[in-house]
Amino acid sequence: MNFGVTTITPATKTMTAKSDKDILANSMYEDDPNGNSAPATTKDQESDKPEEVLKVTTGATSASNTATTTSPRWGPQNKGAQELASLYSPGKRAQEIICVYTCIGLMIINLVLIVRHLRLERISAAFLSALCGIITADFASGLVHWAADTWGSVESPMIGKNFLRPFREHHLDPTSITRHDFIETNGDNFMVGIPILGYLAHFFYIRSPSEIQQHFGWIAYVFLCSIFVAMTNQIHKWSHTYWGLPRWVLLLQSCHIILPRKHHRIHHVAPHETYFCITTGWLNWPLERIRFWSTFELIIEHFTGLKPRDDDMKWAKKLT
Repeated sequence: MNFGVTTITPATKTMTAKSDKDILANSMYEDDPNGNSAPATTKDQESDKPEEVLKVTTGATSASNTATTTSPRWGPQNKGAQELASLYSPGKRAQEIICVYTCIGLMIINLVLIVRHLRLERISAAFLSALCGIITADFASGLVHWAADTWGSVESPMIGKNFLRPFREHHLDPTSITRHDFIETNGDNFMVGIPILGYLAHFFYIRSPSEIQQHFGWIAYVFLCSIFVAMTNQIHKWSHTYWGLPRWVLLLQSCHIILPRKHHRIHHVAPHETYFCITTGWLNWPLERIRFWSTFELIIEHFTGLKPRDDDMKWAKKLT
């Protein structure tokens, strides 16, 4: 099975697909989340190669491992990652603190109001609506992730250092997110949830009980969508955490209720052009099958002349 990963070349503007072996060979794996050494070749893969190729490949892999030991491709030692991390400012920290505490307060208020108005006959409709809300959150995570990874620059006014910087840092040091505390990890996503949850709380205040029951499916949709949007980066952080996760998180990952670790590694194949949905990851495969992201990239590049991931590649070159 191919994952339908697309690559845009300036000369031809054609789209090609990476194979499963390409993804495995170029992505991070469990005992080296920063991807600084090459995965070992399986016995099945070795049996398919001629003896001469095996000798060359083995020698190249050995040399590559020696080189990456002294000069890692990615991780906290990367010059670009260090520069990007240094741009995290006290003002940004203050914004994140305010957003996290405000959003948590609104989550609690809305949860209490939902429980108060919950009726047995509304449970099935509420469940289906909540499921749709989770799917919407997954698509929203992919849309924002794709836009931030693909377009814009760290030098862009307002959004550059405040919102695009973490995306550039993450590709240079994938496990940096595991060293961020709860505030830094979730501040921006919780900010997105504030106006939605604020509106929902206001809806409870201005509507009668009968009107609330009439719109209870919509309420469940908005609430679960907001919760999963707010928790997206925490879920993303868990997908990069390979040690010490609570059992309930591992269970949710293994059931693919939230983004699994092995699923997300597919995104971390340079140039990071696929599998952008990071809440549950449910939509990644179908969106790749229809070439959703690459088609929009071709259209935008055609009409604007902008190159996808141009800024991301610029930072990736700062290896020393």
